[in-house]
Amino acid sequence: MKILKFGGTSLANAEKFIKIMHIIESQIHKEQISVILSAPAKITNYLEKIIKHHKNKKKIKKYIYKIFKKIKNIIKEINSKQKNFIYKKIKKFIKKEEKHLKKIIKQINILQTCPNKIYAYIISKGENFSINIMQALLKSRNHKITIIDPVKKILAIGNFLESIANIEISTQLIQKKKIPSRNIILMPGFIAGNKNKEMMLLGRNGSDYSATILTACLKGSCCEIWTDVDGIYTSDPRVIQKTKLLSSLTYQEAIKLSYFGAKVLHPKTIFPILNLNIPCIIKNTLNIKNKGTIIQKQNTQNNTNKIKGVTHLNNIIQIYIENKDIQIINHLHKKICKFLNNNSIWNILIPNTTYNNSINLYIKTKDKKELKFLIKKNFKKSKKIKTKIKITKNLAIISIIGNNLHLKKNLVKKIFKSLSNINVNILQIIQGNNKYSLSLVIKSSKMIIAAQSIHHALFNRKKIIDVFLVGSGGVGSALLKKIKKNKSILKKKNTKIKVCCIANSQKILININGIQLNNWKEELNKSKKKFKLNKILKIQKKTYLNNPVLVDCTSNNQLPSKYLKIIKNAFHIVTPNKIYNTLNMKKYKKLRNIAHKKKRKFLYETNVGAGLPVIETLKNIIQTGDKIIKFRGILSGSLSYIFGKLDNNISISQATKNAAKLGFTEPNPRDDLLGLDVARKLLILAREMGYKIELKDIKIQTILPKKFQSINNKTEFLKKLKQLDQYFSEKIKKTLKKNKVLRFIGVIKSTGQCYVKLKKIDKLDPLYEVKDGENALAFYSNEYQPIPLVIRGYGAGNNVTAAGIFTDLLKILS
Repeated sequence: MKILKFGGTSLANAEKFIKIMHIIESQIHKEQISVILSAPAKITNYLEKIIKHHKNKKKIKKYIYKIFKKIKNIIKEINSKQKNFIYKKIKKFIKKEEKHLKKIIKQINILQTCPNKIYAYIISKGENFSINIMQALLKSRNHKITIIDPVKKILAIGNFLESIANIEISTQLIQKKKIPSRNIILMPGFIAGNKNKEMMLLGRNGSDYSATILTACLKGSCCEIWTDVDGIYTSDPRVIQKTKLLSSLTYQEAIKLSYFGAKVLHPKTIFPILNLNIPCIIKNTLNIKNKGTIIQKQNTQNNTNKIKGVTHLNNIIQIYIENKDIQIINHLHKKICKFLNNNSIWNILIPNTTYNNSINLYIKTKDKKELKFLIKKNFKKSKKIKTKIKITKNLAIISIIGNNLHLKKNLVKKIFKSLSNINVNILQIIQGNNKYSLSLVIKSSKMIIAAQSIHHALFNRKKIIDVFLVGSGGVGSALLKKIKKNKSILKKKNTKIKVCCIANSQKILININGIQLNNWKEELNKSKKKFKLNKILKIQKKTYLNNPVLVDCTSNNQLPSKYLKIIKNAFHIVTPNKIYNTLNMKKYKKLRNIAHKKKRKFLYETNVGAGLPVIETLKNIIQTGDKIIKFRGILSGSLSYIFGKLDNNISISQATKNAAKLGFTEPNPRDDLLGLDVARKLLILAREMGYKIELKDIKIQTILPKKFQSINNKTEFLKKLKQLDQYFSEKIKKTLKKNKVLRFIGVIKSTGQCYVKLKKIDKLDPLYEVKDGENALAFYSNEYQPIPLVIRGYGAGNNVTAAGIFTDLLKILS
């Protein structure tokens, strides 16, 4: 005997009813089949809404219409597809049920309330619709059917809405009904009966439980629960990214997963088959060939002792009770345990201990009112001994489920690190007594991002960086090219850089699963979506990515003005854009404080020296306790190139034009020659050294006449620059005669004074040979003198800047 249970989503329409019929037929030749059916999708919800709004005639009419329109559509469509379907008989049955439901609702209106007994009767209607439709379908195929009435055959105890089956007596009742071995057995799920043959419910979504009850009563070989997913996953795939399908689970693991929030199974499902060692398989009606997840006494060998899942429960409250009188606490503890058990209330009750005289209890918010009343009712009145009750709301519980969790090395360390990275505080850790679960209490608002982060840490060995690129010009394009080129190298290191967004000032291209970089330009051009920063920020709110990084490859101040907002929305920032780091000190410090608080990284290695490791090296010098005494450097690749060409008798206008073509200069080369770009870089370095200065404090020697400084048009500037060719040509000749060269350098003195100026330097200077777009930075410190630490290399160009950004991206994982 095999038992098959089909959920509401598997019975959503006529096509699915027929599909289930074929699944049943495919198995009846192997062994006898019993079938448990839920209500068609949404029907139970509509029935609950009718009860909720029983005083509102308009809403009652609306939901009754929705219920019976759906059912009528199902049978009408089945009739058009299935020969010999007894349509008229079923139609008559449904009409009768509609009339009866309306009659009951009128009675509720008279009473002005809905007793639980009537409530149970109303919301179980959907299961009976399913049974009658399926019976008619199977009969149309000449199958013989036996229907088990669970009100008469499944004995349950408890209340009308949440009861527990007595398997021993139910087995005796069912076995009294002699069922022919060739008959297909049908039974509605979710329903049972008490000793007075009154209808009882097995709990909301209790059809899974019905299936294993019948399996136990019939001593079935297997129980198959058919849903709309391939089986049980390591977490809820609708909420958590990159979940993995579990091939097998032990009974205890399945119980813990369902108890702590996994929605594939009802929490009571496994208990009836636990001691009988009957396997339970979760399968997908939309993917019949998939093997699903098998739940049995022993795991498959390769799955033994592995962590099986991360679950989450929201809307949890903590009730903490404290009293110095241990007798009061013990008395209340017994009462609470009995109350929770009798009312089937989900809870984590941490055992009270004699040394702290307290009870610590976690329950779902909906059960708070009744429990709070019970607690107050059972306090002994005493003026001397006061009882402290503290209720904490808006909590969530995240649980890690597996076998022998206490033996997992570094488990707690991994969890702590993953939550620390996203700034989530653990309020309490609860270790399951049987070592199958480890639960964490956190703030409700952090539940999804915390569950996502823990799941990623435990199940995804691959380190993923999610890139949101804004600025797809020269540097941005070079970065994408580098990401694509290094894909295979990163794969060997178990790392993946996934580009989720590419945007320019006008358009945006988004694919959370990763944009194909072969033809991104064409896709971006085709995109009809306008670029708005909020479109990017909303993605993180919905998906809770672990390492989202906004890469700012723009050159203006529009995006830097939003950096605080970006960091607050859980993004890291990587950028070659120098604007933010040169704002006033108040803003400079504020961003770093928020980044530290949010545990996000703000990386800007390419602000100085493009791809050269300048800022990282400077930080390392300072962190080791060394002190910078003096700094001198050529900080502009464009000016290095331009003045290097002047040495070769090339005019300043032509050298500048060539530098612009090579991508060395700012969008307007005027900014390079004004020295403002060098000043910004110098300010960034000075601040890294600890000097609290502003951009206005840096003295810049102007090499352009005033009339050139106001030319905003690049073409016009380059054209007029020819007027200075003669002046610079003569200046260079005089310098070369003295065996010196002219270089535009930045200087930071030990006093913190900074200046940018054109300086004649000789062959003994470490900056003498620097040209052709190179940067050279000489750091003089207590350790590095009289010979300085010199960092030298290409400090301009799209490719080297992209290389620096790429390096910063990999630092996100460190």
